[in-house]
Amino acid sequence: MRKYIAAVVLLIAAAAVFTQVAAKEPSNETAIGKPVPKFTLEDQNGKTVALDDYKGKIVVLEWFNEQCPFVEKHYSTGHMNMLAQKYVGSDVAWLLINSSHFATNDSNLRAAHDWKIDRPILNDASGKVGMAYGAKNTPHMFIINKDQTLAYRGGIDNKPSKNTADLDGTTNYVAQALDELKAGKPVSQPETKPYGCSVKYAD
Repeated sequence: MRKYIAAVVLLIAAAAVFTQVAAKEPSNETAIGKPVPKFTLEDQNGKTVALDDYKGKIVVLEWFNEQCPFVEKHYSTGHMNMLAQKYVGSDVAWLLINSSHFATNDSNLRAAHDWKIDRPILNDASGKVGMAYGAKNTPHMFIINKDQTLAYRGGIDNKPSKNTADLDGTTNYVAQALDELKAGKPVSQPETKPYGCSVKYAD
């Protein structure tokens, strides 16, 4: 009888541990073409930013961590800023989200200053928004259509490398998707494999 009780206790404990581990994993429940999770977060200047602020616009979400060499590759060269500046305007907005557990408004402000980022860097240190979207890497890219449904999810491009030289000759999936959406066309590659550092969610 004691052995039976001990076995039951072990099973319950194992189930509890599994539940805790599973809860830390991104849910990744939003499918292409389905409404995306709403959110409200603070940017690097302490300003409250909500997804609903951008109704009627195409919104690019870029998962960000200034300590990630894959992110550094795109910013040290100015590549990501140039890409964003090409598209941001009356019908496109671009938001960075930092779901690292150590992220603060001040650290995001320093990154914005160092890399001349003129777009909101949103503080998601709790990881709630990142997990709701299923963000796994930095950079992990999401594009939201004007009707706030998910149009694209995946990598920034097709070369998963930290080498800045590998920016030449890449297929930039985000640029491709934005060009198609702005032309009123469906996204031809709505999902690709993301690459980069893992998102540093809180334990």
